[in-house]
Amino acid sequence: MKALLVSTPVMGHLNPLLSIGRILVSDGHEVVGLSSTYLHDRIEAIGATFRGFLPDADFDIRNASERFAELKATPPGPKLLRMILERAFVDFMLPQYQSIKEVMREFPFDIIIGDHLMLGVLPMLLGPRSKRPPVALLGTTYLLSRRDDGAPNDAGIPPANSEKQRKEYAGLFQAFEDAVFAPVGEYLNSRLAEIGVEPLRKNLYDAMVELPDAYLQLTVPRFELPRRALAPSDHFVGPLPITPNQAPIPPWAQDLDGSRKVVLVTQGTLTNDDVSELVLPTLEALENEPDIIVVVTTGGRPVETLGGPLPDNVRVAQYLPFEWVLPKIDAFVTNGGYGSVNQALSFGVPIVTAGTVGDRGDVSARVAWSGVGVNLATNAPTAEALRPAVRSVLDDPKFRARAALYAEEARGIDTRSEILRILRQQALTPRDQEVQARKS
Repeated sequence: MKALLVSTPVMGHLNPLLSIGRILVSDGHEVVGLSSTYLHDRIEAIGATFRGFLPDADFDIRNASERFAELKATPPGPKLLRMILERAFVDFMLPQYQSIKEVMREFPFDIIIGDHLMLGVLPMLLGPRSKRPPVALLGTTYLLSRRDDGAPNDAGIPPANSEKQRKEYAGLFQAFEDAVFAPVGEYLNSRLAEIGVEPLRKNLYDAMVELPDAYLQLTVPRFELPRRALAPSDHFVGPLPITPNQAPIPPWAQDLDGSRKVVLVTQGTLTNDDVSELVLPTLEALENEPDIIVVVTTGGRPVETLGGPLPDNVRVAQYLPFEWVLPKIDAFVTNGGYGSVNQALSFGVPIVTAGTVGDRGDVSARVAWSGVGVNLATNAPTAEALRPAVRSVLDDPKFRARAALYAEEARGIDTRSEILRILRQQALTPRDQEVQARKS
């Protein structure tokens, strides 16, 4: 099988695709990775061949504060969500699409695999099925299809528990449609019209789940809000296995000897430019807890970003090997990155989450709803709020018990085999699929 991986140039979107690429390469398949130039080395490190986006789509997310300055200045809410979808995704759709077509001319691949908002595949998905290869997208965030209770996505709200609340959610959904998805849809369709593609006639999030041939949701059903019906394309494949040896074991490794409870805190690799939002308040909250050692990963930022002096119970590294640290920790404090939340839960680690921007509010809502942790429902929690939240997930066994149920469900899914099965099936020609169906 020849596979094209195409990724939005953001690490939370790319990293899951790299994991898929490693699985394919180790299984003997040929892989090309298409994204921004600054990700060249990361893509080639998995054994794939790198191809870069055309210049109009080739941007470096490390310069996001300059490239998307207006986003940084906009407070969380519907306006910011609309701006993110338009500026960071729709604006790059056509040059991403042209980049894919250019690679197709030199590399006739059997399947395209993209992240959940890789809009570069949308013109293909809206065209004739016979004119394109199969497309599989990864659910690198919560399941984007419409909720049963009628609530809008990206609003960060829990499931409705009454008819009154469902009616309230219906009004909120319409407000989000009017403020976000209708204008985004109009803008997106104006761009599609430039290349003669028929307009998208449904909500963008629904479309990105329903239109691809396969949609691989990177979690277990337990962590997703119930749906009366899933799209035929949707498959729960469990959290991706952690790629080992991505960072060295830190020199203070021996301090995690089991004599104290370990709390890991991180703001990830994208939203870590202001550590005063979550990391520093967590250090303040736990500095006088003698039974706790706090481990910080700065997501690539210099350790000096944290300032100093740091409390005696703090240990810091730019990056940590998750396969080494997750089995050692007792709680995870995060701003709601979907991948890291699911990886922690796969080890039965309970969570304190504090994130509201973009998809993080909805991820955090699922943490609380599923019972695996505490959602502080803010982007900048205080030390006074963090301290009891962390103590709760450490001291109340119900949180660890629910996280353990997640881990048990994840162990029941052979994620690698399931992903290979789905992708191989999609890569078959229609005739091959018909023959296989008759045999089964």
